[in-house]
Amino acid sequence: MEVETETMVEKREIINNVMCLLTDPDGTPLGSPMYLPQNAGPQHLNQIVNKLLNNEEKLPYAFYISDEELIVPLETYLQKNKVSVEKALPIVCQPQAIFRIRPVNRCSATISGHAEAVLSVAFSPDGRQLASGSGDTSVRFWDLTTQTPLYTCKGHKNWVLCIAWSPDGKYLVSGSKAGELICWDPQTGKSLGNPLTGHKKWITGISWEPVHLNAPSRRFVSASKDGDARIWDVSLKKCVMCLSGHTLAITCVKWGGDGVIYTGSQDCTIKVWETTQGKLIRELKGHGHWVNSLALSTEYVLRTGAFDHTGKQYSSPEEMKKVALERYQAMRGNAPERLVSGSDDFTMFLWEPFVSKHPKTRMTGHQQLVNHVYFSPDGLWVASASFDKSVKLWNGTTGKFVAAFRGHVGPVYQISWSADSRLLLSGSRDSTLKVWDIRTRKLKQDLPGHSDEVFSVDWSPDGEKVASGGLALDEVAQIESQNSGEEAD
Repeated sequence: MEVETETMVEKREIINNVMCLLTDPDGTPLGSPMYLPQNAGPQHLNQIVNKLLNNEEKLPYAFYISDEELIVPLETYLQKNKVSVEKALPIVCQPQAIFRIRPVNRCSATISGHAEAVLSVAFSPDGRQLASGSGDTSVRFWDLTTQTPLYTCKGHKNWVLCIAWSPDGKYLVSGSKAGELICWDPQTGKSLGNPLTGHKKWITGISWEPVHLNAPSRRFVSASKDGDARIWDVSLKKCVMCLSGHTLAITCVKWGGDGVIYTGSQDCTIKVWETTQGKLIRELKGHGHWVNSLALSTEYVLRTGAFDHTGKQYSSPEEMKKVALERYQAMRGNAPERLVSGSDDFTMFLWEPFVSKHPKTRMTGHQQLVNHVYFSPDGLWVASASFDKSVKLWNGTTGKFVAAFRGHVGPVYQISWSADSRLLLSGSRDSTLKVWDIRTRKLKQDLPGHSDEVFSVDWSPDGEKVASGGLALDEVAQIESQNSGEEAD
């Protein structure tokens, strides 16, 4: 026994232990601080976390120390980063998607059809259909199997500026430069009644009521250059509420998972509205210039509702609502829904609107206006696209700067995430699409193919395809293809 004990002591001396505190992404400890061997790596940590949380099915986790992913043993990391081990080392445990999206690697089709610039592209919540809106005043639905136009929908009198699918996939609404909205049936390509009128200027954004709050989908909100937001009911085919209060144009709108609506405006404010009577309940101030973009930490589950990577379809609205609520609650956990705003003042703010009217963090670093902000599907990251030609990555919980992605040679217009939060897509005035790897913080893939500016990009929720639209000479929507998602290791 003595020999064994001596050997164990020797081993313990060789492998020094480090006191670590494992936390969830919101900083809540998973247990008390514990001593871990320095040779412990992600695999060992995965076993510990699954044990700590009593997970019946073993889930994959990624581990972060100071926003850097731990992919080596603790010892290697501590030596490389000269980290003090006098205090407990906080390690953030982030659940990973149990499926993995393979990177987009080629342009599989250039789909001609639109006669002018493609201003918006959007995949349906289940990823099976694609729609686009164009300067030629039409909306198109595309057959993703044959990669040809399925329906060309006429009815708008001016450019189609934005489109939005209902989270149950039953409707697509489009908004135009003339200020009218049209609701389409994606199965037939027919409009459901006359254009919805009321806005005096062009439409700047559309957002649907989450399906976990109301199924089947009926209500959506539109924002306009006229300074108003309007709530519409597709069954009643009319405006049921007008949200007035902004003094200048509304540039962006989001219908949150808690049932409130957020509007960002050129009057530099973000207003929060309740949706039973349309009352203003909170005002978020801080930006010194126009608010251009809003993003919610729960956006991916709000957009996809009950649909996930398995491709399951639902027989009833009740079942869909139940599954959507489960997905929303699982994604949100105990933390409040977070909001990020991007502005012409070159900055971003991270807010927790239900906790405080003051921003949680001011996010600085861009050298030009911030055009688009977007949370990753798991809520761990925020990405921002700017006219300074860069894409920046931030911690989605703290708002802390993490990395800058450089490579575009023109302003970056729009970004989109892969469903597993591991890859980020950006489209630019420089006519390219770029795919960035979040783990390595490097360019993963350069996707040429457009001959002019890329205005809009979207990554299908099932991870299978990427679509992009732009001011191409032949005016096309592009579809990039890839292999299907595979189970994560």
